[in-house]
Amino acid sequence: MSKKILVAPLNWGLGHATRCIPIIKALEKNNFEPIIASDGVALELLRKEFPHLISIMLPSYNVTYAEKGKNFKIKLISQIPDIIKAINQEKKVTKNLIEKYKIEGIISDNRLGVFSKEVPSVFITHQLTVLTGNTTWFTTKLHHHFVKKFTECWVPDKEKSPNLSGNLGHLEEPFKNIKYIGPLSRLYKKTKSKKYELMIILSGPEPQRTLLEEKLISELKKYPEKTLFIKGIIEKEQKVIEENNITYYNFMNSEQIETAFNESDKILSRSGYTTVMDLAQLGKKAFFIPTPGQYEQEYLAKKFKKEGIAPCCKQEDFEMSKLNKIDMYRGFSNYTTDVSWKKLFSLF
Repeated sequence: MSKKILVAPLNWGLGHATRCIPIIKALEKNNFEPIIASDGVALELLRKEFPHLISIMLPSYNVTYAEKGKNFKIKLISQIPDIIKAINQEKKVTKNLIEKYKIEGIISDNRLGVFSKEVPSVFITHQLTVLTGNTTWFTTKLHHHFVKKFTECWVPDKEKSPNLSGNLGHLEEPFKNIKYIGPLSRLYKKTKSKKYELMIILSGPEPQRTLLEEKLISELKKYPEKTLFIKGIIEKEQKVIEENNITYYNFMNSEQIETAFNESDKILSRSGYTTVMDLAQLGKKAFFIPTPGQYEQEYLAKKFKKEGIAPCCKQEDFEMSKLNKIDMYRGFSNYTTDVSWKKLFSLF
């Protein structure tokens, strides 16, 4: 009988859920039975990808972003009591799920309460350093307090340089349970004819996702090239709208996204780490607009600009003419890593 493994990504944009897709597929391939647990759009996305699997709604962290980047930290700190409450509720739900489904292992992508001392528990994160400006030391220490409780902490990156996460995923004094498993992507590089000059892919928490969408739709009026615009809104039905040179999708499944990336010359997106891993896997050229006030995305955008890989700018400063800078950067080199799933899953 297959061992049941609980896979629980955080619902914070779509990145945590999408990078769990290759994990879920690998579990099935290695004769495990994944059980999915999350909330909101992350859960909806995984239900669409894996309709045959058991899926469970977890308590929501209900994190919302400030409309202005400078208020990001204040807004986030004000929500800490609600986040802690959700973590405590998660612990209770996890305990019940282990008993109900006879779960024999846990893989939690940034859900601090999905953890148990009774079964091997894995925490996935690329943020061993949690950047929050002048409070980075505190948020990092708090994060470590939770992460050290897990049996293992899997970092989806390479341990040595060159790597993708930089200071985020690498500590001067790493603790014992850290394992570098290599970048995770659900996508594969394929030879396709170019269909789009530009592909725009959005995700991330509101209201910033909508604010960027509105800005880009306005800016695209000045852009004559063939463009694919994926809004990152998970709805019941897929919607496709064609307006002049632009094709809009509310969302795409993994297969469609893989084709879209391979058929597009340049990518415009947030600098979220999951998107970075996809771009590296496919060896693409990109332009980044980090989510205002989100230190992690701002750090990654600056890192890749400094390394000559991809240009970036602030959301309020963006205009289509800035895309011309892409050709001055070398883009992502193909960064394919073969994850040794059998070895990792031997924990269970």
